[in-house]
Amino acid sequence: MATEYTAVIKQEGDWWIGWIEEVPGVNCQERTRQELVESLRVTLQEAIEFNREDAIASAGSGYSEEKIAIPA
Repeated sequence: MATEYTAVIKQEGDWWIGWIEEVPGVNCQERTRQELVESLRVTLQEAIEFNREDAIASAGSGYSEEKIAIPA
C-alpha cells in the first residue's frame, strides 16, 4: 500500500511551486503543474530514502526497526 502525502501547489507568475506538507525541505518549482507534481514525487522519494539511510547510520549496530502508524 502506498503512503500518501499532501502537496501544497500554486501558480506564481509563469511558475508552478509546491511543497510537501508533512516533510520539511521537500519543495520544487517547475514550468507546468504536471512537471511540478512529478518533481515533488521524485524529491519526496529521495528525501525519505536519505532520511532512512541517515537514521540507520546514526543508530550504528544493535538497533531494531518498528513500523509506527498514525490514525488518519
